Amino acid sequence: MVHQLKVAVPGQGLHEITGDVQDAVRRSGLSEGLCTVFIRHTSASLTIQENADPSARHDLEQWLNRLVPENDPHFTHTIEGPDDMPSHIKAALTSTSLSIPIVEGRLGLGSWQGIFVWEHRRGRGTRSVLIHLAG
Repeated sequence: MVHQLKVAVPGQGLHEITGDVQDAVRRSGLSEGLCTVFIRHTSASLTIQENADPSARHDLEQWLNRLVPENDPHFTHTIEGPDDMPSHIKAALTSTSLSIPIVEGRLGLGSWQGIFVWEHRRGRGTRSVLIHLAG
């Protein structure tokens, strides 16, 4: 079964969706199986990361911005602004899908792991995430 999740993002950064994905697993009634999460965009990605201390998310975002800075004079794909091409590169370097085991009706995440939409554009918007559950 497939669920579509609309995620409102206020701008660049990591935005947690663990609860929404877990709700889809709970509603499915599966006790064991696999949860695949897929983002339907080329300028945002998904990651499993620490969800306890927000400074970890902040540091990841700052590191990626240093790795792929805006206003690189070699970029030609800039029609939507200085964050346009960097957002595509960041999405290419990270993940567009995640696979998480379902164990005893819950996501098999570790104690401090959360699922995040990693928005690479500066503007606010809505991202579409598909959740596929099989068991």
